[in-house]
Amino acid sequence: MFRITTRPRTTKRLALALAVGCATVLGLGLTATAPASAAPASAASAVDPNDRYTAEEIHTFLEDFYGEHGPVDFARKYGISEHLKEKAAASEGFDVLLCAQNEPRYIDIGPVSTAQSAGVGYATVTAHWSENGEVTTTFTAYVGLDATRPIQLQDTDCEAGG
Repeated sequence: MFRITTRPRTTKRLALALAVGCATVLGLGLTATAPASAAPASAASAVDPNDRYTAEEIHTFLEDFYGEHGPVDFARKYGISEHLKEKAAASEGFDVLLCAQNEPRYIDIGPVSTAQSAGVGYATVTAHWSENGEVTTTFTAYVGLDATRPIQLQDTDCEAGG
């Protein structure tokens, strides 16, 4: 299912409290040798300190958004920016979210890159059309990085993918 999320602001203290709480609930306990102020490495690396979505979070969003055959109605309504809604409305007969006119057989999401100064993450999306997947269309999908807002598809570039 397509998820719209925002990531709350986190601090080392909050991350530690969360880790301790989870460990306590699960009955795991923490070892006495760990410093009291140290957050687990996985919690520290999973959160961007500048309130930006990570490449991994963007990749997950794009996989959820596009699914196997393209975005569902919910994703089209809530998962795109106002700019992209206007662009889609102005493109009669052409689906700007898929850069195509038909539904693909399946979709692959490439690696995500982030452009901090532009405030976006982007990935190449490949839509496979033929039965064996050899006929493809590629385009670039852009996602906003601001993690204080719900994650959304900001734009697509149908010419950029090739």
